[in-house]
Amino acid sequence: MTSQAADGPDMVAASRRSKITPEREREFFDAVLEQIRECGYDSVSMEGVAASTRCSKSTLYRQWKTKPQFVAAALRANREVRFAGVDTGSLAQDLREVARAAGDWSRKDTKLLSALGHAVHSDEALAQALREALVEPEIAALQQILRRGVERGEVPEGHPALDYVPAMMFGVLRVRPVLTGEYADADYLVRFVEAVALPALGLT
Repeated sequence: MTSQAADGPDMVAASRRSKITPEREREFFDAVLEQIRECGYDSVSMEGVAASTRCSKSTLYRQWKTKPQFVAAALRANREVRFAGVDTGSLAQDLREVARAAGDWSRKDTKLLSALGHAVHSDEALAQALREALVEPEIAALQQILRRGVERGEVPEGHPALDYVPAMMFGVLRVRPVLTGEYADADYLVRFVEAVALPALGLT
C-alpha cells in the first residue's frame, strides 16, 4: 500500500472515529434517544446533545454528518430482541410472556416511536433504522414463537389468525396511549392476550 493510499479520506475518517470509545459512543446514543423521547425529534439538535454530554458539537458532526444519520446510528445500536428468549413449551404461555416483556419496555419504546412519527415519513433511511431497531427483530422473534406452536400442533398450520398476531401486539402498544392516555403495561397486555389473541388462535 502506498503512503498516499494510507493517508486517504477513509483512513483519516477511521482514525477520527477511533478516538471515541464505545462507552462514550453509548453516552451519545443514549442522550439523543432520551432527548427525542422527552422533547420530540424536531426539538433535538446536535448542539443540544453535545451540551448534555459535554463534548464539542464538531465531535458529533465529524462522526455523524447529520442529525438523521446520528439518530439512525443510535437506533441501530439500541437494537435488542426482547422476545428472543421466550420459549416455555406452550404457545399460550409464550404469548403471555411476550405480553409481560412488551409491557416492561412499552413506555420507552412507544414514546420513541411516537416522537419519531413525522420524521420517519420524510426520511426513508431513518424509517428503515427504526424498523431494524424496534420492529423487525421483535416481529421475527414473535413469528418464531408462533411457528413453534404450529410445529407442536397447538394451532393448525395456515390458521388465519397467525398472520395478525404481530399486528395485534404492536397495534395495542401504539393505540392505548391515544385512546386512554395510558401506556400498555404488562398487566394490560396479558389481559389483552387472554381476551383477544388466544381466542383468535383457538387457545385458552
